[in-house]
Amino acid sequence: MSDTPEVRPPVVTPVRVVIGLCLVAPFVAMLWVGSYAKTDPRFIGIPFFYWYQMLWVLISTALTMLAYKLWQLDQRSRTTQRGGEAK
Repeated sequence: MSDTPEVRPPVVTPVRVVIGLCLVAPFVAMLWVGSYAKTDPRFIGIPFFYWYQMLWVLISTALTMLAYKLWQLDQRSRTTQRGGEAK
């Protein structure tokens, strides 16, 4: 037998689907320009076009952090399912 680890195909799980959605949502929101290409409603005098994009900076940060935490959780659970193999 060889010492190389067994190569397994990627597994699609519900957690990984949520991770993908968390990472894709900001791109979809920013590429769909028609949804925010307007000036009203204004927020403290700032046109909608600008504050909507700045809001997505914060939302993207939160979604990326959530995706990272879910990825860590998924990797931890996969390691324990395999019997706690060392890396």
